[in-house]
Order: sequence, then C-alpha cells, then structure tokens
Amino acid sequence: MREELMRMLEEREDEMIEIRRYLHMHPELSFKEEKTAQYIADFYKGKDVEVETNVGNGYGIIVTIKGKGEGKTVGLRADFDALPIQEEADVPFKSKNEGVMHACGHDAHTAYLMVLADCLIQLKDKFDGTIKIIHQHAEEEPPGGAKSIVESGKLDDLDAIFGIHILPMAPAGTVGYRSGYTFNGRTYFKLKIQGVGGHGSSPHKANDAIVAGAYFVTAVQTVVSRRVNPLEAGVITIGSFDGKGSFNVIKDSIEIEGDIRYSNDEAQEVINKEVHRIVKGIEELFGVTCELEYVPDYPPLYNDPELTEFVRQTLEENKDNTLKEVVQFPKLSPSDDFAYYLEKVKGSYFFIGCTPKGVEQPYFNHHPKFDIDEDCLLVAAKAVGNVVVSYFNKSE
Repeated sequence: MREELMRMLEEREDEMIEIRRYLHMHPELSFKEEKTAQYIADFYKGKDVEVETNVGNGYGIIVTIKGKGEGKTVGLRADFDALPIQEEADVPFKSKNEGVMHACGHDAHTAYLMVLADCLIQLKDKFDGTIKIIHQHAEEEPPGGAKSIVESGKLDDLDAIFGIHILPMAPAGTVGYRSGYTFNGRTYFKLKIQGVGGHGSSPHKANDAIVAGAYFVTAVQTVVSRRVNPLEAGVITIGSFDGKGSFNVIKDSIEIEGDIRYSNDEAQEVINKEVHRIVKGIEELFGVTCELEYVPDYPPLYNDPELTEFVRQTLEENKDNTLKEVVQFPKLSPSDDFAYYLEKVKGSYFFIGCTPKGVEQPYFNHHPKFDIDEDCLLVAAKAVGNVVVSYFNKSE
C-alpha cells in the first residue's frame, strides 16, 4: 500500500498545486469560509465516503474513510481560513479578495490533504481501520474551530491524530518534529479602569485612570521577569492603550488590551494568578474600579512523545528524493488551536519546510509577502501518508 500511495501522490502533484492556487486566489476569513467549505465538500461528491458539513461553530467538515475491516481510528487535520491581510506577494495567482490573503499556508494544508484523502479513499480496501479527514474552519480567530469540533463529540472515537504546518524555516524536502510542548498557549485580555475625571489644574479633585493604567503596564511586566520560572517562556504584550482625551482634562476611564503567551500549563497558571492580583492591587492603590476580561483562547500545544518519536522514525525510514531530511525543530512561540485536539487524544503536529528556492531570508507566515515553494505540497502529502500507513501497520 505504501508504494502505491506514494506513486499516486507523485502523479497528482500538479493537482495539489492547482487546488492550492485556486484557494489562494479565493481566500475567506475565519467563520466566513462559506465558498471554501463548499469547494471542499464538492470535491468529495460521488466518492464512497461519509461527509459531514457545518461541524462545530462554523463550516467544519469531517470526511470519514472506512477501511475493509475493524481497526484503529486516526484523524488528519488541515485548516482552511485566511487572514485580514492585503497581499503583496508577486505571484500570478494573487488573492482576488481585497484585504484577505492566505498568508499562513492554510491553502497548502487543504490542497495536500484533499488529494491525500482521495488517494486513501481509493486504497481503503487495503487497510483495516478508519481515517477521519478534518477540514477545519477558523484557526486564526479565537475561539477557533478546533475546540467546537472536539466538543461536537464526532472525534470521540479517535485513537490518534496528526497534522502539519508549513513553515519557511527550512527548504522543501525537510520535515521538522518536536516532542512535548511545541507551540505556546495564548490569552487575550482587556482591562477597563474607571476613575474620576476632572480638570488638569485640580488633580486632587479627580482620580486619574491614566496614571493607574500606566502603573498596570509597568507592573504587569514584572510577572514574567519575577514570577515565571526563567526556564519557561512567557510574554505579556500591551497592544492597545486607549486613553486619548484633551491635554488639560484628567481622564475618568481608559481601556488596555493585550496578548499573553506561555510555553506550558504551569506558566499559564502563574501569569493568570499574577495579572488578576495586580488588577486588584491597582483598585486598592489608586481607588479606581477595574473590569478585567481575561480569555485564554488556545492552550499550549503538547505533542505526545511516543507518537512524535513514531513520526520521526517512520519518516527517517521512508526518506526519498522528495522527503529528504527529518530534523528536530526548536520550540516555537506562535499558537495553534490544533492544541485542542491534542488535549482530547494523543497525537503529533509536525512541520514541513517551504522556503522558496533561492531565498535566503524568507518572509514568515502572516507577512503580506509570504510565499512558499510548492514542492512542499508533495512533501506534506508523502509525510502524512507514510505516517498513516505505518500507524495502521503498527496497530496490526
């Protein structure tokens, strides 16, 4: 089966590229991917599979491929939403939707998985078990699509789950892996501080919300430097301080918005506790009232060590002219809602190099000039295909 699958994928590489370019030209934002979801669903029409649409809190799709007999059930996920970015990449298949761009590679994720899924459908009489293809909406915008798909119960029967993300950290042909905590978790917060306004000449008759807010901005930076274990990662970013007013008027209220990142659950708990503690202290210290919105949206992504080692070993044993190198990637600071699947079931999320040929300093994901080497599509399909075949062989 492995040899036949690899041959089929090689023969359909051009189709992967064609699908990716179509999706790239027609990007849609999170929770608005109606046409993209329809395009994906139409691809599976007439095929001998079960297709469920509108799964979760949006346009999620689950395609169930049942093999010839009973066995393990494995999930494969690809996301398909785009970003609110005006594309600046110089490509002939540039986005046709103003202000929207596939700047993270989800078009590539979807394209490789659609073709891989079709090949696995054609080979389903050659394996025992079930494969659930998860085409996921809204990875980019919290609360995301993954959590709702998990909560739907439609993945309760999974024994393992795998996924990939393309990253321009290595050339096409390189697959990266990481065991344990791999991506950071993320929390959004908004703090409204209500004081008492007044005239700039009479501060004693007012209660300045800007002064209290400035103290919060300074104090909250000590959480990472003085409360989080220095061997763990944490970042607190103040992205917005809305205190605009008149030069001679003491503001009665301000709003602060920020982003918090943490490498593991322990760091998350510490930061959560300390931010709330500082807010309470500001109320007491400055005599203001505070309203804190604190929303942990994506948890830290934890790759199961055993299955990640299985992925590494499988890909090492099946390297070829397309899949050339398997290397350990460093811990990465972004977040991804694939973490919700890994909270539910053991699995591994690994990485496919996609640096454009001849480029020494590639633009990273989410940049308006982000571009990829489309050779990475076949690499992704082969890598995940090999993992699926080996997983079923292992199960036997």
